[in-house]
Amino acid sequence: MAEETQEGKAEKLFQKFGKKVDKFLEELDEAGGKLNKEFEGKYEELKQAAEKLKKEADKNERWKEVEASLKKAGQELENAVKAAFKKKQN
Repeated sequence: MAEETQEGKAEKLFQKFGKKVDKFLEELDEAGGKLNKEFEGKYEELKQAAEKLKKEADKNERWKEVEASLKKAGQELENAVKAAFKKKQN
């Protein structure tokens, strides 16, 4: 009879643990969705700011050099991110 009680306790423990894991995964999914929406919003803001800056830059020759430098910096940043997340090959 003692074995049945121990099995029952273990089953309840695993049920509670499973429910907590399920809840955590739901919250994680919800947070991921919120972050994705926030990222999309920020991306759109940056895109609009870039377009505005580009229009203004076209009016001023000095900004051509700035634009080239920013493109180079963006490429370097992209290379750094790719290197950071690239899987190591054996």
